[in-house]
Amino acid sequence: MGHGAGGWELGARGWGPRAPISVEFNRSDTCPGILMMRLVLLLSVFLCLASCTGKPAPAPATDHAQIGDWGVDLASMDTTIKPSDDFYRYVNGNWLAKAKIPDDRTEVGSFEDLQILSEQRAMGLLADLAQGDPAKLTPEERKIRDLYTGFVDTVGIEARGMKPAEADIAWFRSLKSLDDVAREMGSPDRLSDTPFATYFGIDDKHPESYSVNISQGGLGLPDRDYYLKNDPALVAAREAYQKYLAAMLTVAHQSDAEKRAAAVYKLEAEIAEVSWPLADRREAEKVYNPMSISELEKLAPQFPWRVRFQAGGIPLTGPKGERQVIVAEKSAMPKIAAVFAKTPVAVWQDYFITHYLRTFAAVLPRAVDSINFAFYGKVLNGQQTRRPRATRGYYRVDANLGEALGKLYVAKYFPPEAKAKAQALVDNVRKAMAEDIKSLDWMSDSTKTKALEKLAKFTPKIGYPDHWRDYSEFVVDRNDPVATSKNAAIFEYRRELRRLDLPVDRSEWGMTPPTINAYYNANLNEIVFPAAILQPPFFDPRADDAVNYGGIGMVIGHEISHGFDDQGSKYDGMGVLRNWWTPRDRKNFDARTAELVKQFNGYEPVPGTKINGQLTLGENIGDLAGETIAAAAYKISLQGKPAPVLNGFSGSQRFYLGFAQAWRSVIRPDALRNQLLADPHSPPEFRVNGSLRNIADWYEAFAIEPGKRNYLAADKRVKLW
Repeated sequence: MGHGAGGWELGARGWGPRAPISVEFNRSDTCPGILMMRLVLLLSVFLCLASCTGKPAPAPATDHAQIGDWGVDLASMDTTIKPSDDFYRYVNGNWLAKAKIPDDRTEVGSFEDLQILSEQRAMGLLADLAQGDPAKLTPEERKIRDLYTGFVDTVGIEARGMKPAEADIAWFRSLKSLDDVAREMGSPDRLSDTPFATYFGIDDKHPESYSVNISQGGLGLPDRDYYLKNDPALVAAREAYQKYLAAMLTVAHQSDAEKRAAAVYKLEAEIAEVSWPLADRREAEKVYNPMSISELEKLAPQFPWRVRFQAGGIPLTGPKGERQVIVAEKSAMPKIAAVFAKTPVAVWQDYFITHYLRTFAAVLPRAVDSINFAFYGKVLNGQQTRRPRATRGYYRVDANLGEALGKLYVAKYFPPEAKAKAQALVDNVRKAMAEDIKSLDWMSDSTKTKALEKLAKFTPKIGYPDHWRDYSEFVVDRNDPVATSKNAAIFEYRRELRRLDLPVDRSEWGMTPPTINAYYNANLNEIVFPAAILQPPFFDPRADDAVNYGGIGMVIGHEISHGFDDQGSKYDGMGVLRNWWTPRDRKNFDARTAELVKQFNGYEPVPGTKINGQLTLGENIGDLAGETIAAAAYKISLQGKPAPVLNGFSGSQRFYLGFAQAWRSVIRPDALRNQLLADPHSPPEFRVNGSLRNIADWYEAFAIEPGKRNYLAADKRVKLW
């Protein structure tokens, strides 16, 4: 989707473009984990370090941090590895050797630890509501309770069987024409999937206005490459997917399931073949193609656009006349429309049924849920067992009533002083970014002036919204979680449709407070940090300042840097997609980022599957710049005073220890492959090693010498911000 409609997220594995609203949040995990940020201030100066290549000495007695004595788990380090050879394993080696991924997870590490903590806290709040006096609950709290208890009531779900889905399946079977199919694709009533994903966003050239956006979609596998590449693992995945489609048709009591599943798969493969690669979809100007509905009809005449828009209640006219829409993958649209037109209605019926069952699997009988997990959990991500039903219930509430639950979360776990402290940290990192921009030797003064103007207009959002969402129109049926899921989607759709021609609500949040993530939104030029990210290993008020800067400081710097990465830099301080660079400066910047692409293209986390340097470029820029800026912010915070030496580590060294510790993770091979193909974030160890080898301050802090494995000659290092 266009960057403006979503934003760039940190994520359990990184930050990237945000997807349109989804009703189901399935923590089988491909990239859903996402992140946020905050900090503190104080000390640092570099002292030379015999001990950093040997075994760390005992730490002095202090008011202990939550991790170790001052924020780093020294026992997790493997000091037999030189920092210059593999800094990620130097910091995390002993932990990596012992780490075991729980059967119900796809990874284990810092992000997942925080995710589990957030789950436990939220489930405690949910349990309190379920067990409390109903008479004392607010209407909103009753909705949370009913949604949650309805979801975890597996006895009731089994007793109802397929009955809640029968009317919808019969509806799909009643479709007679391609106009009927298009009408179903436009209606929010059954959450039907479509190769033309339509969502409400913000206009990249007019960020004061909402927009109707159209993008390619409709695939059941994570990305087009799963259909097109012939790697053995991908061939096996698509064979398993066809069996999955057949199993879903069988459980829906459809005859000739294998034959019909093959037809659905063929349809999706044809859509994939004419769809754009993910790397191309990152390019902001390429996916900004505004046109009238009449022009869209001329572009892709084989799809009945007006039928679809009318079914969704989208007015064909707006304040300025005929409705304008923004098309993302423009050249793909006529090709997808041709696939639509040549596909028999019966195949579309089966397509709707299989995608419908996937969407609602969690609230349908165990037979459906198990089929869904066996493919999306086990095959695609290597997850061995389902999450406990209670945990999954939390994610359902977070997806459907996230701000209502978030209100309870922050009341208990995010005091006002935490928000104030986080604001101070964001301000400090922003100051460091301003100083960095002023010092650049590759950018002209005129572009620097505009960059500083943009930075000054950044809006930080910390912890939770100033205005909570009103859920009074959302109907929750305790005894029909399928209906509740549909109601949630319809509620959200209507909420966004109603405001289509109104001014943009700049106070709105795209994440809920218990989310372990953060994001940058180019259209609003804002950086957003939910409450749950302000915890160790990212932030601990009792930890050493250097560690906090390496953790949450880097996260803050990362999000700020997204405003100046290869795509965010195309938006000005008001959130308008326009060029504010001189041609020479842009050429210099693009040459430097091209070198970063080459570096990451050379990394091969899975045999036969390398990192896509172009797809991950924005996140790699964010990591590199985020570390650079956070390190500078830490030094600014010292106000010229020397940092203490702790366990033989200088302040600068502790900064990088804190950074590498925050990204420690072990990911299942299938999930890692999925990430490499469909996620704009590099795997954690490459986010650490791949960025550090470009940072001069890291070389100085650890006395990295030429000839070492991770050494990069000074003229080969990428220097951006």
